[in-house]
Amino acid sequence: MRQAAGPAESILESARRAEAELVEQLLRLTAVDAPSGDQLSLRAAADPFAEELGELGGEVTWHTRGGITHLSTRLGPPEGAHVLILCHYDTVWPRGTAAERPGRVTGERLSGPGCFDMRGGIVAALGALRLLGESSLPRPVQLLLTGDEETGSESSRELILELARDASLVLVTEPPLRGGGLKTSRMGWSAYSIDVSGRAAHAGLDPELGVSAVDELLDALREVSALRNPERGTTVNIGALAGGTMPNVVAADASAELEIRAATAADQARADDTMRSLRARRDGASVTVTRRHSRPPMERTPQVAAAAERARELARLVGLELGEGPAGGTSDANFVAPLGIPVLDGLGPEGDGAHALHEHVLIDSLVERTALIALLLADGG
Repeated sequence: MRQAAGPAESILESARRAEAELVEQLLRLTAVDAPSGDQLSLRAAADPFAEELGELGGEVTWHTRGGITHLSTRLGPPEGAHVLILCHYDTVWPRGTAAERPGRVTGERLSGPGCFDMRGGIVAALGALRLLGESSLPRPVQLLLTGDEETGSESSRELILELARDASLVLVTEPPLRGGGLKTSRMGWSAYSIDVSGRAAHAGLDPELGVSAVDELLDALREVSALRNPERGTTVNIGALAGGTMPNVVAADASAELEIRAATAADQARADDTMRSLRARRDGASVTVTRRHSRPPMERTPQVAAAAERARELARLVGLELGEGPAGGTSDANFVAPLGIPVLDGLGPEGDGAHALHEHVLIDSLVERTALIALLLADGG
C-alpha cells in the first residue's frame, strides 16, 4: 500500500484504529440467521440490524412489504440530494447455519455464513458512517437494508426505486470483483417457468389419442435454447425439468424452470418477447409461460463510468488501485442504473466464497473499504 496523504490519511488511520470494532461487529452480525424467503427468521433478524442502525443516531424506519421487513435510516443535513447506500441483510443460508458454523477469525480472514455476501459490506458502510459522524456529512445519506435480495427483491424493488429516484449517488456494498474491482456492469436476469398440459393415453394401445406434454415442452425449449448468443452475452440455463408419470403413459403434464441473462436491455427485451410468444404446436396441448423474477441489465452508462473514475481518484488517496469490470450476477444496482443515476457497485470488502462453505472476508480489506466508503460519503459530489 502506498503512503496516503492529507484528510484521506486521517480517515484511513481512523479506520485502522477501528479494526477491532469492525471485526467484532462483523462477527456479531454473522451470527444472525436471515434466510431469504423465511419471513419469521427475517423478522427476528431485523431486530439486531435495527439496533446497529440506531447506534448511528438517526431514526430507524421499518418497511414491511409482502411480509418481508426492510430497514432504513437517514443521516446528515436535512436538505439536498442524498447518497443512497444499498445493502441486503438476507443470506442464502437456512435457519440454524450460524450456530452450526459460527463466525471465526483465522489469521487475516474472518469466516462465516453471509460474511462476504454481504455482512462485510454492511459493516463497512456502518463503520464509514461512524468514522465521519453525522455532522461531517456534506450530503444527506439514506441507508437501506433489504431482506429479499437473494430471492429477486420482489418486495423491496419499489422501495429501492422510490429512495433512488432523487439520489445524487448510489453506493452498493456488494462484494467486489476478484482483486477488488468495482462492478460497473451486470447482466440482466429473468427467471421463467413453462407449464405444459397435454392429454394422457396408453402409449401402446392408443397413442394417437394422447398429446404428449413432454414433446411439447421439448419443442418449446429448443426455441428458447436458440436465444443463446455468447458473443452478445445472452445465456440460457434450463435448471429444472419435470414431466410424465410412467414410460407407457403419454405425458399429460410437463414443466421447466429456467433463467435467461442478457447484457443489454434490448437483448433482454428480445428474449422476453420470445418467451411470451411460445405457443403449443399440437392440438389439445397448452403452453403457459410465467416470468417469476426479473432484473434489468446494469449497463456501463456515462454516469456509472464517471462515478467509477471519481472512486478511483479517491481510492488512490488511501493507497488503493481500484479496477473495474463486468459481473455475471445481479444485484439491486440493476434496478438503479437504468434511471441514469451514478452507481458504484462492489464496494464491499474483498474475500471469497459467496454462497459457499469457504466464505470469508479479508480483514485488511474490511478496513480499507470502510475508509473508501467514508471518503465517498465525505466527497461533496
